[in-house]
Amino acid sequence: MDDPGKDGHDNATTGQDPPMRYVELRRHTDNDGDRLTPRGAADAEMIGRDGLHAPYAAFVSTGAARATQMLEILRHAAGQDNIPIILATGLRSPVEDRWREAATAAGKGADLDAIRAIDPDLVERESWLLASALRQVVDGLPEGGRALVVGHSPTSEAAVLGLAGRVVPPLGKGKGVLLTEDGGDYRVEPLG
Repeated sequence: MDDPGKDGHDNATTGQDPPMRYVELRRHTDNDGDRLTPRGAADAEMIGRDGLHAPYAAFVSTGAARATQMLEILRHAAGQDNIPIILATGLRSPVEDRWREAATAAGKGADLDAIRAIDPDLVERESWLLASALRQVVDGLPEGGRALVVGHSPTSEAAVLGLAGRVVPPLGKGKGVLLTEDGGDYRVEPLG
């Protein structure tokens, strides 16, 4: 019997509805080259204290050292050091320089629509490719499972666009979105 005091959204914040799958997609914190700065490591530790929704069925990195380093900090904070970090190199674009050039031309704080105005081919093709890699992460989760993915901007936003069909605002360092898969449909919301 349905509880009249609840609606279909009451369990959405727990991330534990059995038929659904969840992906927390975060941008790495502050970095210098391919390593987190001391501030970036401290910010990752703060996210680990206040921003996790453990337990996670998977920890996924793009393969960049800064993304893996952040995941190591978050995995430890979640108390799940026994879960291996999976490398999903398909979530990292092979044309990062082209992304940088298009984003620079689009202007500071440009979202994917602005980047698409500069290089529509890039956004269309890469969104499809990155979404395919993100879909593999989702498909690899058990029902009700949750993954924590650390990646980059604007390629994480492009993966969301390709998979969920939504343009999300540019992700600041350490920020992210929650992607919820429900029977092949995807919802996206900011991570708190």
